[in-house]
Amino acid sequence: MIYYIRGILSEYTEEGIVVEAGGVGYSLIVPTTVLSELPSPGEEVRLYTYFQVAEDMQKLYGFLTREERETFLLLIKVNGIGPKLAVSVLSAISVEELRIAVITGDVKTLSRAPGLGKKTAEKMILELKDKFDAAKVVEAVAGKSGDAPVVVTDAFTEAVAALQSLGYSSSEALKAVRAVPAEDDWTVDEILQAAFQKLALF
Repeated sequence: MIYYIRGILSEYTEEGIVVEAGGVGYSLIVPTTVLSELPSPGEEVRLYTYFQVAEDMQKLYGFLTREERETFLLLIKVNGIGPKLAVSVLSAISVEELRIAVITGDVKTLSRAPGLGKKTAEKMILELKDKFDAAKVVEAVAGKSGDAPVVVTDAFTEAVAALQSLGYSSSEALKAVRAVPAEDDWTVDEILQAAFQKLALF
């Protein structure tokens, strides 16, 4: 198994890039989110990889982080999602957005990925919901934005879902709820009441 490749970014191709390592040019398919983070040709890169072997083809996929690769591996385990569609998903939605959408059941956000229909998005949510730790995802988002730590409870998750049912996106709902300095014994109604006040300020 090829875990990662480190070498010189040789060129960009229609599907991705070519990395020269040890005198060999490796063609890698990468999400567009990865392309936007890569340096100019001639500079060194390191990409975590997935090697697909089928009867009539062999393909190598590349990712900048272990997190991206692990998310890709989870996606291709979902029935109806192959490597090509998984790359499409990661090209349209960041790993962070995907995890939030799965946790909150946001089919609309997931369906932004070309080729991913509503039924497959619902299946993704069903099969991956238990794979992501809601508390860790929220803490990671809060950490990036500089917000205070958030108490994540069943009431917290239900409050996010309630806001989504009212038409807010998963990111808007999560932003409002995690901005609430809720205690772990707060009810859904208490969290929602405070979240509505936060939404009025956004």
